[in-house]
Amino acid sequence: MKMTGADLVIRLLERQGIRLIAGIPGGANLPLYDALARRPVIRHVLSRHEQGAGFIAQGLARTTGRPAVCFATSGPGATNILTAIADAKLDSIPLVCITGQVPQALIGTDAFQEVDVFGMSLPVTKHNYLVQSAEELLSVIPEAFRLAASGRPGPVWIDIPKDVQLASIEFDAWPEPGTADAPAEPEAEAVAQAAAMIEEARQPILYLGGGIIHSESSAAARALAERSHLPTVSTLMALGALPTDHPQSLGMLGMHAAPYTNLALEECDLLIALGARFDDRATGKVAEFCPHARVIHVDIDASELGKIRMPTLSVRADAGRFLESLLAILPERQRPDWNARIAELKATHPMEMPGAEDPSTPYGLIHAIARHAGRDAIVATDVGQHQMWTAQAFPFCRPRQWLTSGGLGTMGFGLPAALGAALSEPGCPVVCISGDGSFLMNNQEMITAAEAGADIKVVIMNNQSLGLVHQQQTLFFGKRLIASKFEQGPDFAMMARAMGMEAVDLAGEPDIDAALAEAFARPGPVLINAPTGVEQHVLPMVPPGGANREMIRTACAR
Repeated sequence: MKMTGADLVIRLLERQGIRLIAGIPGGANLPLYDALARRPVIRHVLSRHEQGAGFIAQGLARTTGRPAVCFATSGPGATNILTAIADAKLDSIPLVCITGQVPQALIGTDAFQEVDVFGMSLPVTKHNYLVQSAEELLSVIPEAFRLAASGRPGPVWIDIPKDVQLASIEFDAWPEPGTADAPAEPEAEAVAQAAAMIEEARQPILYLGGGIIHSESSAAARALAERSHLPTVSTLMALGALPTDHPQSLGMLGMHAAPYTNLALEECDLLIALGARFDDRATGKVAEFCPHARVIHVDIDASELGKIRMPTLSVRADAGRFLESLLAILPERQRPDWNARIAELKATHPMEMPGAEDPSTPYGLIHAIARHAGRDAIVATDVGQHQMWTAQAFPFCRPRQWLTSGGLGTMGFGLPAALGAALSEPGCPVVCISGDGSFLMNNQEMITAAEAGADIKVVIMNNQSLGLVHQQQTLFFGKRLIASKFEQGPDFAMMARAMGMEAVDLAGEPDIDAALAEAFARPGPVLINAPTGVEQHVLPMVPPGGANREMIRTACAR
């Protein structure tokens, strides 16, 4: 077989099962696009910013669990997409980012649109490549997909100089597509020790992290919670692993958790952490997190074991394989006293959601969205107050339903990620809940959504401010407000219509719930502007640097 390097890349992507790529062409990757044009197999989505392309790919990968692909050109194309790749690294999302690079003879000469992509991408990827010959592509492409999907998932970056794309190559046989390595198995002795510790514990809590989602082991985690009657907390990344209305669910832990959740963790004597990395937003002051508890920590990434909290028992293994082995030997336990204590904490320290029945309030709006979109809808958010209100109030019921930027906390994530989800799951309702500050970061992808005819409902909780910054300045900086209130805000409904989307502005609607019902009933992309008072705070909130038990429950608490 004989073809160019660019043709080889496209054919290898087809063999990996790729059927959709988001990206933007430029001088250094035009041969790739020319090869794509000659093959009708892969659909290309033209984003309006390379960061949008990276987040569209994340939406695909987060909803399917499989590696997704994004394209960008050299120089500013690569620098623009970098944030989306860094975001994927911190949230363990499998991506393959392919960029064009200037010809090899020009590398290091400060050529037009040349930057050191290899060096720049090194700290924000699982692995990266600067391809030096067309022959290397036969191994690099499959290997990139294997690495992205194996162990702890993550992004892999392939930088291909233009002369490599144009070079001719002859070969006799196709390489096998890259697939994930076999999951790491736990040691039988460690599983037996974990089972004994769970049996001995009087007040254990199950702590689920994003690894439960990535390992497709939500059902097994639920089985463990039910068999041993374990109260269960979830990180932001694990929401949906256990339905929010499950009897054992305590919801999200940490900075914006329900009071009873953080107080239950104060009393637990065994913490069973599965696929969680003890992030500071979950633990608060780590020296005072679960002060009376022994810790079982199971993670696929050995570097996470003991990095933040030294465990009593550390197990380097796939969470799903560990649960399978544990459930094979763990007997059933009722734990009536501990679960009665949990019920008492819920009654005496409830999660307050003021205005939950009023769609003009944050919690009421989230509940109304859940009613009209359906509980099974995919929900993407940006970063800020709206993100935390959604995490607290939306009734998540399944894994891969919740798409949010957890580790990097990237404003601008929501709309393109929702678009990726809608393209991946065209029969499933998709909602993007955003804030006005976040939405302005990547609002240009409204054009992409309209062009694709994606069935997305975008709800902007518009308080004309950077709401969480405004809240922290109010609570922790003596109400010295600076650069957190927008003096001029756009007409979002007008913006949406100008970009080809339909729009509803709840500011002028006498019946907000009826307006929401009508908006969600429309096909295709619709933007909904929902005015929100800047005085509304997302509470509880653990003060920065504080212990979780020190959470602020009311706006006047400080």
